[in-house]
Amino acid sequence: MGPGGLVSGRHRGAFFAFAVALAARLGIVAWARGRFPAADDGHYYDLLARRLASGAGYTWLWPDGAVTYVAHYPVGYPLLLAAPYALFGASPGVAMAINAVIGASSALAVYSLLDGPTVPRWRPLAGAMVVALHPALLPYTAAVMTEGVTASLLVAAAALAARARTARVAWPWLTAAGSVMACAILVRPQSLLLAPVFGFLAMAGGGGLAPRLLRAAGVTALALACISPWTLRNCVRMHRCALVSVNGGWNLLIGAMTTTGGWQALTVPPACATVWDEAAKDRCFGEEATREIARAPRAWLGRAPAKIAMTLDYFAAAPSYLHSSNPSSFDRPAEVALVGFETLTCRLLLLAALVACGRLPGPRALGRKVIALGGSVAAVTPYGWIGYLALPVCVGVAGGRAVARGPMLVPCAAAVILATVVTHAVFFGAGRYGLVVAPFVAALAFAEPSPRAPDAVLESTPSTPLG
Repeated sequence: MGPGGLVSGRHRGAFFAFAVALAARLGIVAWARGRFPAADDGHYYDLLARRLASGAGYTWLWPDGAVTYVAHYPVGYPLLLAAPYALFGASPGVAMAINAVIGASSALAVYSLLDGPTVPRWRPLAGAMVVALHPALLPYTAAVMTEGVTASLLVAAAALAARARTARVAWPWLTAAGSVMACAILVRPQSLLLAPVFGFLAMAGGGGLAPRLLRAAGVTALALACISPWTLRNCVRMHRCALVSVNGGWNLLIGAMTTTGGWQALTVPPACATVWDEAAKDRCFGEEATREIARAPRAWLGRAPAKIAMTLDYFAAAPSYLHSSNPSSFDRPAEVALVGFETLTCRLLLLAALVACGRLPGPRALGRKVIALGGSVAAVTPYGWIGYLALPVCVGVAGGRAVARGPMLVPCAAAVILATVVTHAVFFGAGRYGLVVAPFVAALAFAEPSPRAPDAVLESTPSTPLG
C-alpha cells in the first residue's frame, strides 16, 4: 500500500471512531431527552444559559425581582449552550446534544495522540473506540454538567499541541491548542495549570529548554488573552478582577472544614454572615479558610489522602447524576449496576495503562516496573487512587529526556493526573472531578511501548486529522 493509501486508511480509522462516539452519544440523548431534567449544579448552568440566550447577560433574577451580575459558576459551559438555546430552544436535550458533539471529538483526539508512523493501526483505533464507548464518559452525555466537556477539551488541546511537535510550521497548531485551552479554562478554571505544560511538551525530543519555555509561555499567554474580556468584565461588574469565577474561597473553606474529604454543607462563618456581595463573600470565605488552615495546618494536610481518594477511587458521576435527576427512570439498582460496571472498566484500563507505562522505553526500567507493579496491586484494591498516582511517578522516574522523546500522550496523562490531585488535595474531592483523567488513562492503556521513529521521519510523515 502506498503512502496515500496509508494516510487514507488512518483517516478512515479516526473518523470511524468519531462516528461511533457521536452515534453512541446521540443514542444517549435520544434516550435521556425529556426524561432527565437538569439537576444538581446542572440546574444553575441551565438557568444561566437560558439568561444568556435571552439577552439578559450572565445575571441572576432573585425572588424579589432584583437582578444581579454573577460569577460564582464559571461562564464557559453556559456560554457554549447559549447560542444553541437561542437557535433551537432552551432545554436539557439541546445541552445533551452539545455534550454529544464535544464528547465525540475526544475519540478523534485520542486517535491522533496514539497514532504515529511506526504504530500499528489497531492501537489508535482501539484506544479511540474505548474512549468512544467509555462507561464513565458516554452516559455522562445526559448531564448538563462541565466535567465531560472539560475532559474532551483537554484531550483536544493535547492532541493539537502534539501536532505542533511534528509540523513544519508549528504556530497554527500552538494557536489552536491555546484557543482550546482558553475554552477549557472558561469551563473549568483550574485547567489553566495545564496550559504551560502542554505548550512545554509541544516540541519533539532534542528541543532546547528556551524554545520549550517560549512555547509554554505562548500557549499560556494566548489562552489568557482569549479569556481576558471575561476577566475585565468581572473587574467591572463583580468589583473584583477574578480570572473566571468567584468560588475559590467557598471551595477552599469547604476543603478546610470537610470531615470526609468531599463536599459538605458549609456553615457560614460569623464574619461572613452579613456580607451579601457575591465576590466579597467569596473573599471573606477565602480569608476564613486561610485562617483555619493556618490554625491547624497538619490537620488540613492530613485530609489530602481522603480528598484524593474521593476524587479518583470511584468516578460514578453519570449514575449519581441520572439518579438525582430522575430516580424513577434511573433507580438505585440501576445506579449501583452502572457504578460497578464503570469502576470495573476504569480499573482494568488503569491496570493496562500501568503495564504500558512500565514497558515504555527509557532509563531506570526496573524502577518503573516496580512502581507500575505497586500501582497495579493498588488498582485491584479499594485504594485505586494510589494506582492513578503511580502513573505520574512512573513517568517521572523515566526522566525528562526520555519523556520528551516519547509519545506526548504519556507526559500529558501524567500532568492531567497530577493537576487533578493537587487541585483537589487543596480544595475538596468528588468523583466527577476525577472524570477528566479518564480519557487520558484509557488512551495510555493503548500507548505504543516500542521506541518512536526519529523526529526527522515524523516530520516528513503525513498524519491523521489532528496529529
